Amino acid sequence: MDELIDILDDEGNYTGQRLMKSEAHKNGLFHPTIHVWFYNKKGEILIQQRAASKETYPLLWDVSVAGHIGAGEEIIPSAIREISEEIGLEVSETDLFKVGVFKSVKKHNDELTDCEFHHTYICELKTSIDHLKKQESEVKALTLLPLSLYITELQINGSSKKYVPHDQLYLQAIVSAIENQL
Repeated sequence: MDELIDILDDEGNYTGQRLMKSEAHKNGLFHPTIHVWFYNKKGEILIQQRAASKETYPLLWDVSVAGHIGAGEEIIPSAIREISEEIGLEVSETDLFKVGVFKSVKKHNDELTDCEFHHTYICELKTSIDHLKKQESEVKALTLLPLSLYITELQINGSSKKYVPHDQLYLQAIVSAIENQL
């Protein structure tokens, strides 16, 4: 779905420009996104398998919830909205723990370059995965995976085989933040 988003400079500052997401991707312009990683006290993380119809990384496993921040939208309300839309879970601002903001550039093809600043959070999953309601257009499946297994699979197989690739510093920050909560 195309939507109007804010454009950032290469340092993550708002430029005042707003474009459709498709234009930002076509021209490789930076924009803000949210990532929320859910974990439980058993040391498992919730990951989603991207829908087959996704333009990038179809059917690969990825962060629990991710999405673009709409033009003029604040970061936390955007995260709460995306969580509700993608997995049908209602959370409050106090449930979210900010890990950091991570710059990411991925050139998929001549027409699509993701230049994003991921505003990244972790959140404890306090309900059964059976109570989650996935957004069919975005999410094919949800599963809980031991954090240790996720780390091992990334080290052995590389992230591009099964998982959406992410920068090592980003992944280390996520793992560290979750381990500090366990």
